Amino acid sequence: MKDTLKAGITITRKFEIDQARTIDFLSGDGDDGARVYATPALIEDIEATCRDFLLEHLDDGEDTLGTSVNIKHLAPTLLGMWSEITVTVTGVEGRAVSFEVTARDGIDDMIAKGKHDRFVIDVAQTVGRLQQKADAWKKRS
Repeated sequence: MKDTLKAGITITRKFEIDQARTIDFLSGDGDDGARVYATPALIEDIEATCRDFLLEHLDDGEDTLGTSVNIKHLAPTLLGMWSEITVTVTGVEGRAVSFEVTARDGIDDMIAKGKHDRFVIDVAQTVGRLQQKADAWKKRS
């Protein structure tokens, strides 16, 4: 990790809410007016924002994995709107990084808020451990 990774750094990223990011179970007979930003898509966008931001502060061969997500999805964002996700590093303890997260759209000041934690990994070491686990699983099958 680089010494630039510290509490207080922040970034905001904008996402267009396309059809792939929305739920469809409220849309009867093709009514796109009832398609809203799905919570799993919101969380995926939050994780991507945090990971991409952290990559700027990591050394070659490092990456991060999510370890905790605690998000309140407070308001709907419709298909065709946008969402701005702001993430702020609140703590760095060893390889553990904590974030405060907020999201808003063009109408509601706050559509989501919460916390997200990630862990910095050595990619080669992690791939090796995963291969060992896969090999152990194959032996059991």
